This record gives sequence, structure tokens and C-alpha cells, in this order.
Amino acid sequence: MVKIQFLDYAIVIAYFLCSLLIGFFFLKRAGKSIEEFFLSGRKLTWWVAGTTMVATTFAADTPLAVTELVALKGIAGNWMWWNMVAGSVLTVFFFSKLWRRAQITTDVEFIEIRYSGKPAAFLRGFKAIYLGIFINCVIMGWVNVALAEILINIFGVSRSYVFLAVIVCMGIVGLYSSISGLWGIVVTDFFQFIIAMLGCIVLAVFLLDLPEIGGIVGLKASLPDTVFDFFPGVGIDASMALQGVMMLAWSAFIAHILIQWWASWYPGSEPGGGGYIAQRMMSTKDERHSVLATLWFTIAHYALRPWPWIIVALATLILYPDLPPEHKKTGFILAMRDHLPSGLLGMLVAAFLAAYMSTISTHLNWGSSYIINDFYKRFIVRESSEEHYVFVSRIVTILLVFLSSLLIFIIESISGAWAFIIECGAGLGLVLILRWYWWRINAWSEIAAMIAPFVGYALTRFYLTITFPDSLFVIVLFTTVTWLVITFLTEPTDEECLIRFYERVQPDGPGWNRVKVKVDLQFEAEPLSALFVNWIIGILLIYSSLFSIGKIILKEYHYGIPLAVLAALLFLLLNYRLRRSLPL
Repeated sequence: MVKIQFLDYAIVIAYFLCSLLIGFFFLKRAGKSIEEFFLSGRKLTWWVAGTTMVATTFAADTPLAVTELVALKGIAGNWMWWNMVAGSVLTVFFFSKLWRRAQITTDVEFIEIRYSGKPAAFLRGFKAIYLGIFINCVIMGWVNVALAEILINIFGVSRSYVFLAVIVCMGIVGLYSSISGLWGIVVTDFFQFIIAMLGCIVLAVFLLDLPEIGGIVGLKASLPDTVFDFFPGVGIDASMALQGVMMLAWSAFIAHILIQWWASWYPGSEPGGGGYIAQRMMSTKDERHSVLATLWFTIAHYALRPWPWIIVALATLILYPDLPPEHKKTGFILAMRDHLPSGLLGMLVAAFLAAYMSTISTHLNWGSSYIINDFYKRFIVRESSEEHYVFVSRIVTILLVFLSSLLIFIIESISGAWAFIIECGAGLGLVLILRWYWWRINAWSEIAAMIAPFVGYALTRFYLTITFPDSLFVIVLFTTVTWLVITFLTEPTDEECLIRFYERVQPDGPGWNRVKVKVDLQFEAEPLSALFVNWIIGILLIYSSLFSIGKIILKEYHYGIPLAVLAALLFLLLNYRLRRSLPL
């Protein structure tokens, strides 16, 4: 076992100091206004905005969760999140322009430009608290679970002191997040992503060179062929699944592949965009940068990032074959601790802290933006100076640090927390998509779609005893029927509000024909049919890139090279189409 040494501590401390220096550098600029604090003054280029999206979703928990999935279900276990590609690509082409065009500070503020009356005000205030505090703290809580595992296994922090250690790390992130706002976050994110990716690549390469592994050839010889399958077995009762093999009944396959991506709300993969993804889109310089930022994020998120994690996860199956299922995720950390020399170990710890800090800093800024812009400023202190709102934003950021830290005692399974979030947002996704393209959606539609999944979740879990992912059929059907009924039983959004929204955002499609005839507005919108073609090309591009990289890494060139050629051709085609619709 390699113990962490002075050089490793020095690298980690240097990393923390650099992050704090960046935060202080942007102190004055972030304090000018809440638009500067939460949106970087809407001046981000596509490559910065897109990279900071990727950095945020590359959390300390993500490699651990992927390790857990691969160890239990093989490479195919990643379909738990690979199935969200279609929803992410939908956001790129159908929604990124609209989010930038809306000229709002948060996606929750969208509610009162799209809906009218007291229901809209209630929904905005409720979502600000629900997302900004509850959901946001759950997400940061499971990221802190991953951090706790790192601290325990790398630094030898005892479980009795791990809470204090997490508070210290959260405090450092909270400090630079509160003083620098989104400006400091996006700059540190850019470097944090590079550090985190390089660290994971180094670990993967180092493990493959170990005599116990013997490179890719040795890795494949030591593990069952089924572990390397990219697709789950379908049509087999999931209860018959062997350890290390993902087998799905047809119902589970349909739930994962055909329902989850559009029906479920999930942070970072919201149907129609939203959350910190919408925040980054709204922070870009213009609509072109918004589209390109989201496209770059989607490619990097699904196709480029996961393979170093997967290789490490496969190596842990050989290095730590006796880890119990509930501790499989720690294999990633143990591989770092036991097999990296001093210096490289410090680099990897810094990489994990980079991943951790990029996610936590974004969630602190994102959550406080809801609480300040959509609750405090909207309902409590309506008229005050920008300096006052920035000051309160910094206080709220620190409070979120403490609240989210408490959840490390509650959340045990990272992937289990993922499933809980997906189930409790099942059915909401369709409303989030259609509210942009159908005038009849109102505030009550969204309220009903937020509440119904919790009722459906209780119904499937405690009465029907159906588990995830089969539970999605019941929850999505129950939620969809509920919000449709409520929509037609309640009054539509005020006509003046609909007209203002249409003129401001300029959505296209037949769903706005009723409003379109009442306004004197001429604009050229890209036909929905063209966006649909881009969507299909984008999906094929992501999957062909993902699988080609994987096959080439596994030395299956007869599959990898043709897939890489296909990905290149799809990229050129998409680039040609975007140049026509997104002129410089």
C-alpha cells in the first residue's frame, strides 16, 4: 500500500490555494450585480460555457458511481445514464436558442414570463425553495458521500471526524464561490476539468501497466466476455442476472431506452434544459454560443469522459475481487491509494478535489440564484440595491454549505440516489418540453406534474411493490394523465402573457398558431423538421463517438474504426448544417 506523503499534501494544498486566488481575483467584478454574480454578465464564449458544464457534471461521485455500475453490471450498466443522450441532444437543437433569447436570470424565473397569475407566482416561489434547497442539497449530499470515501480511504480520516473534514472542504469551496460568483467558478472549472480528466487518464494507464492487469489484453483475458458487452441482455428476467452482467426484461429495456430520457427530470439532463445547464446557456454571449456550448458539453459528457473511469472500474474487478457489492464504488479510490507512487497520488487526489469543487461550486451558485432571484428578491425584499442582493447571495451560499454537508449521514448509495431523483421526477419532463411549444400548458400543469410523481412513487413502492426502472411505466402514466386532466380543468394562461412570451422568445411550431395570428411579428425560425433532422444526426454522432472510442481502447479495431469514420462523417454533416443556421 502506498501511503500519502508530504509531496502529495503539497500538491493538494497548492491546488486549494490556486482556487482561492482565482476567487479573490474576481471578487470586485462579481460584486457589481446579480447578473455578474450568477451569469458572468452574459459574456461567456461557447467553449468556456460548454467546458464548465462538463466540469460540473464531472463530480467526485461520478467515477465512483460508474465504478459501482460497471462492477455490478459490466460496461452495459452505464445505460443507466447513456440513455439520456436523446434528451440532451434535444436540448441542444430545440431549446438552447430559446433559453438564451428569454433574457432571464434563472430557469425558475421563466415561470412568470410563460405563465400568469397567482399559480405562476406560487410555482416560482415553490420551485425556488424545492430545487434551490431540497434537490440541490441532495445532489451536493451524494457528492459529499464520495468525498467522505476519498478522505477515509486516502487520508485515513476516521469516520468520527469525516463530517468535520467535509465541512472544511465545503468551506473552502463555499468561500471562493461566495466571493467570486460564476466568474470565478467558470474559470476554475475550466482548469479543474483538465486536471480531473488528465488525472483519470493517468490512473487508467498506470493500472493497465500493472503486472496483475497486463494491459488491455490481460484485462480482457481475466474477466468474462459479458463484462465487456456495450449493450444489456434484453428479454431475460432481471432476477436471473449474474453479477457483472446487465440483463433486462423487455419492460425494463423500454423504460430505460424509450421513456426515461423524455419523461424524467434529472439535474444536468432535464428535458428541455434547465438548472445549471440553462444557467450556462443564459450566460453565453449570444444564441450561437448557447447552441455550440450545449453541443460541446453533450459530446464531451457522453463520449469523451467515461472511458478512463470504465477502464479503472474494470481493473478494480481484478485488483479487488472480494469487495462486497455495497463497497464496489470504493475500488476506484483503493486503486489510487494502493498503486500510485507519491506525486502521482497527490495529482489524482487533486483531480478528485477538482471534480468535487467544480460540481459543488456550481451547485452553491445555482442554488443561491434560485433562493435570491426567485424567492428573496421576488417575495421578500423587492426593491434594493444590487450590492445588497449580492451580499445576501454570499450569505445563502455559506448556509447551503452547511445544509448539504449534513446529508452525508443519510445518503449511502450514490446510484441509489440517482434512481430516487429519476423516479420522483418521472412524467414531469413532458411538461418541461411542451411548455415551450404548446400555448395551452399553464402553471397548474407544471404544479400537477411536480406533485404527481411523488404520489406515483409511493404507489409503486409501497402498494404495487414495483421497483425501478419498471416503476417508470406507472409513475409516468399516472403523472401524464394527472397533469393533462388538470390542464383542461383550469383556465389557460392569460392571453397578454402568452403574447408577450411569444414575442420575446419566438418559439415556432403549430402549438402557437392560436397566439401567432394575434401578433404582428415576423421572424425567420428554423423549421421544426430541420431541428428534428439535427437531433437525429446528433444522437447518432454521440453514440457512434462513444462506442468507437470504447472499441478502439479495447483493441476491437474492426468495430472501432468504422464507427470512428461514421462519427467523423456525422460531425461534418452536422457542422455544415449548423453553419447555415448559425451564421457568425
